[in-house]
Amino acid sequence: MVKNAAMLERFEAEFRRNQPADFRRNLAIVEALAQEAEALGVFRRNDPLDGIETIVRIARAVNHV
Repeated sequence: MVKNAAMLERFEAEFRRNQPADFRRNLAIVEALAQEAEALGVFRRNDPLDGIETIVRIARAVNHV
């Protein structure tokens, strides 16, 4: 049981701030969310090659960081 929730929140915020960004993990999350949205019909691709262009743009952006 947490007795001091404010202290725990400060610790967690500081811990997240000190962790380096994991671009592969973040990209995997974005791709999973996009697939989920597409499966639900929120996003629909008209052109099957549209996904390849998006992946290339994301890869270029991630690699230039």
